[in-house]
Amino acid sequence: MRLLEIQFEEKASKRIYDKYMSQVKKTVKPLNAKEQDDILLEINSHIYEGLQQNKHNDEIDRLLDILDKLGVPDEVLKPLVADKKMEQATRSFNPWHMLKALVLNITNGISYLVFFVLYLMLFGFVFLIYSKLTKPVETGLFFDGNHFQALGRISPEYLEGTTTHELLGHWFIPAMLVAIVLFYILITLLIRIKRKINK
Repeated sequence: MRLLEIQFEEKASKRIYDKYMSQVKKTVKPLNAKEQDDILLEINSHIYEGLQQNKHNDEIDRLLDILDKLGVPDEVLKPLVADKKMEQATRSFNPWHMLKALVLNITNGISYLVFFVLYLMLFGFVFLIYSKLTKPVETGLFFDGNHFQALGRISPEYLEGTTTHELLGHWFIPAMLVAIVLFYILITLLIRIKRKINK
């Protein structure tokens, strides 16, 4: 359904309306086209219905009152956009959608900040695969005897003269790929569980 712009009697009202609707469009841009249209239509309808009341008042005053009640789009709509993006991400398992959703939701609570940090750790596994390809001796799962030393890179100078050794060898990259998939599924499922608890 196409958005029908409201017709105003005064040019100033039209400018105020256009500016407000452009802020709304900017705020809802991360969403898909249908969700953007739904929100724009809802807000447009609310403004139109509000303008039909109290017609004895000045048009600009009525419009400003309506927009004041609706609130600043960036503040009012951001939680809605973040929630819809999170819903899309947990449905699709798309890493790009998930990252966008986590960034949008950071301001919605400490738990989303934790999820964002976990997601960054996931990208750390990708870096380790690249590092293993470029510096195979320095990258891996390192043990000193039976004691864990590091998962990552160790300088060659540190390795000299110690009993520290890399445990996985050629299996490091497949192990990291499995870890990436499992970690991603775990994060997505935890976010789904959190969203169900919040409802």
